[in-house]
Amino acid sequence: MTEPRLIHQLLLRLQCEPQQATELPAMIEGWRQAAPWSLEPARLAYSSESRWAYAYLPLAEPQALERETVAALMAGLPADTDISRLQQVFEAPGHSSAQAPLHHYVVETDPAAGWFEEISQWYDQEHMPGLAQVPGCTLAQRFLNLDAGPLSHACYGLLSEDVLGCPPWLSVRATDWSSRCRPHFSNTRRTMLRLMPG
Repeated sequence: MTEPRLIHQLLLRLQCEPQQATELPAMIEGWRQAAPWSLEPARLAYSSESRWAYAYLPLAEPQALERETVAALMAGLPADTDISRLQQVFEAPGHSSAQAPLHHYVVETDPAAGWFEEISQWYDQEHMPGLAQVPGCTLAQRFLNLDAGPLSHACYGLLSEDVLGCPPWLSVRATDWSSRCRPHFSNTRRTMLRLMPG
C-alpha cells in the first residue's frame, strides 16, 4: 500500500477582469478563514493581460488531503475557479531572496509518456537550481499539481519581468539537458503575473 501524498499548499486558479481582481484578496481570505484546515495567508498574483489569478494557500502543516474533501469546499467561489492540491518537490531561495518579488512566473506542463522521471530530475537537479541563482530571482519552487493540472507546476519570484530575457537566465535554459527534455513537454502554459499586496 502506498503512503498518502502530503499536501503542502492549495492553489485556487481563476480568470477575472481587472476590476474583479481587486475583490480577490477579501474573497480568498474569507475562504481561507472558513476552511477546515489551518492555512497560511494567501500569496496572490494576477495578470491583467491573460486575466488569470493564482492564489497559493500553504497549509500550516503538510498533511494528506483527499480530492473530494477539498472539492467540497468550492461553494462560495466563482463557478470557474479550479482548486488543486500541490505537493512540493523542490524549493530554493533565489539569488535575490533578500528582496521582495514583484512578479510571479509560472510554467505548468505535463511530461510526455515515459518522460516523467527524466524531466523531474532535470528540473530538480539542474534547471531549478540554476534559475534560482540568476540575479533578480527571489525564489524557485516546483510542485506536483494533483488535481486540475498540468502535473508539473514550476514557479519563480522575480524582481522584474525582464529577468526572463537576461543572459544568465537564457544560459540556464540553453543546456544540452534542457534541449533533450523540453520537446517532451505537453499542455504547457507559461504565465507571468504581478504579485498583489498581501
